[in-house]
Amino acid sequence: MEITSDSHVLWEGYGIRLNATVFFTWVVMAVLVVGSWLITRKLEATDAASRWRTALEVIVVTIEGQIAEMMPGEQRRFIPFVGTLFLFIAVSNLLLVVPGFSPPTASLSTTTALALCVLVSVPAFGVAERGVGGYLAQYLKPTILMLPFNVIGEFSRALALAIRLYGNIMSGVVIAAILLGVAPLLFPVVMDLLALLTGMIQAYIFAVLAMVYIASAVGPPKLRDIQPVESETLEEER
Repeated sequence: MEITSDSHVLWEGYGIRLNATVFFTWVVMAVLVVGSWLITRKLEATDAASRWRTALEVIVVTIEGQIAEMMPGEQRRFIPFVGTLFLFIAVSNLLLVVPGFSPPTASLSTTTALALCVLVSVPAFGVAERGVGGYLAQYLKPTILMLPFNVIGEFSRALALAIRLYGNIMSGVVIAAILLGVAPLLFPVVMDLLALLTGMIQAYIFAVLAMVYIASAVGPPKLRDIQPVESETLEEER
């Protein structure tokens, strides 16, 4: 039994090796791109919303609401990144029910790549919001002696993200494969349902943790971002 799909080579030639992890990653990307295009290709404000469009709007609004709870003010600039992380992981885990599909999130290389995206985005958003000096200054708090520990903490958070997601998804796949050999009719169905629930939870946790790390780098919202919200609240109260 293969523990990870990285070792399953689908095609090799001209110095290029295509393993199952890369192939199924492309499948998930194709599902997201084609699905988004089909849902939004005839998007009109006056048209009645379809079920797929309503589902997509619910996902976007929910993500925006979760971000707003962690970081009041302008949060729309974080939706594309956090939303893409959530949708990629969620769709990867949902396609687990398709026969022959191996979720790329069950590979440590994929989860590490996702964690590296978070590791790069945190200082990117932090520098964009607070400037280079303002962002780097947080590594010196409360004293300059904390600099090495704060730097190590950044990398350890990324490592924890990768290991957590990989461990939960991979373990579900392995247990389902074992039960498939023991009782091929009953247990795999139950395990697939449990894997779907676990996969959605893991997608949510990964996206929330990414937003928490970004919020800590960006810092408290600027006054200009809070004022419109306060003005709207005062008008509603009147």
